[in-house]
Amino acid sequence: MRMRHVISTVVAVGTVAVVAAAPAQATEYSSSLKVKGVQYDAPGTDSNKCSTGNSKDEYLTIKNYSPTATVDLKGYVVKDATGNRFTFSASHKLQPGDYVKLRGGHGTDSDAKNVVYRQNCNFIWNNDKDTIYLYKPSGSRADVHSYTKTGNDRDRNGYITYHG
Repeated sequence: MRMRHVISTVVAVGTVAVVAAAPAQATEYSSSLKVKGVQYDAPGTDSNKCSTGNSKDEYLTIKNYSPTATVDLKGYVVKDATGNRFTFSASHKLQPGDYVKLRGGHGTDSDAKNVVYRQNCNFIWNNDKDTIYLYKPSGSRADVHSYTKTGNDRDRNGYITYHG
């Protein structure tokens, strides 16, 4: 009787050790909006000149993963690790399954083309590594992802997918 108790204790301890050794998973936030992917490295040589640069080719895709709710982006904030930020100041409604590309550079926002421009020609994402934060208008986190070029961009095309 005593021997079975010792064996079950060892097995239980071994199970805990296996669980503790498993890799940590990303925190899942309770939000319908999530970062679908990021083009963190615009194709070509980086140039933030507004007239001839390619900062518009760097973008973040945000998708509404709710099966039923429409979400207004107004008040949502996107930040990087160093505090560069963009706040959606205008109403931009995402229907269930819809997405928007937040692009660098200057342009005209369009619901029909699913695009919002940052109206800033500077690049927001670093080409080697960065962290992407998406905050709700309340200030709570909606989603967060960190990347490194060598660890996450296996095909080296400058684009990383997070939520399919």
